[in-house]
Amino acid sequence: MTLAGSDDLDALVARIRACRLCVERPFGPPLPHEPRPVLQISARARLLVAGQAPGTRVHATGLPFNDASGERLRDWMGVTREQFYDPSQIAVAAMGFCFPGQDAKGGDLPPRRECRASWHDALFRLAPQIETIFAVGRAAQEYHSARLGRPLPRGASLEEVVRLCAARIELKPHLLALPHPSWRNNGWLRRRPWFSEEITPLARRLAAEALAHS
Repeated sequence: MTLAGSDDLDALVARIRACRLCVERPFGPPLPHEPRPVLQISARARLLVAGQAPGTRVHATGLPFNDASGERLRDWMGVTREQFYDPSQIAVAAMGFCFPGQDAKGGDLPPRRECRASWHDALFRLAPQIETIFAVGRAAQEYHSARLGRPLPRGASLEEVVRLCAARIELKPHLLALPHPSWRNNGWLRRRPWFSEEITPLARRLAAEALAHS
C-alpha cells in the first residue's frame, strides 16, 4: 500500500540525489569534486538522524555514518547496523548532502549552504511522521531547533545545547542534541560523564520508542 505523500517524497529524494547545484550554481567556490548526495529517508521512518555532512569514507561508499563515528553513534542509539540502514525505520539527512571537501589543515569544511537553502524545508514538510530527531553537530541543532520553533540561545555552548534539548525532550517532535561521535570529541566526552549516564540512556529510549512505531 502506498503511504499518503510518499510519491512526492520519493520524487524529491530523487531530485536531491541528482543535485549538482554546488558545482553548477554554487554559493561561492564550487565543490572541488563530483557531487555524491548521501540521503536515507522514507515515509515510514519515525526517527531522523540529522548530521553535518558526509566525510571521505561516506563519500566513497554512499552510506551515511559508515565509519568509526557511525559505530559510536549506533552504540549511543542502541541500534544495530541493520536497523540503522533500514530506511523504513531510520532516516538520515545531513545538513550538507555531499562531502564538502577539506581545508588546508585536512579538516572537513562546513556543510555546503546550497543544501539547506534548496532542499531541507521541502524535505521535512514531506516527512511529517518523524517523531524523534537526533541532531548531531551545531548546524543540525540550530536548523531543527529553529524549524520546530525552539531556537537555541545565541552563543550557547555544546554542553548547554545538549542539556537544554534534554530538558525539553517531552516536546514533540522530540529533539535530542548530540555531540559529533568523532574521536575528536573523546576529551569532551571524558570530561562529561553525565553524557553516558544521562544522555545515552535517553537516546536509547527514544530510539526504541520511535522504532516500535515505524
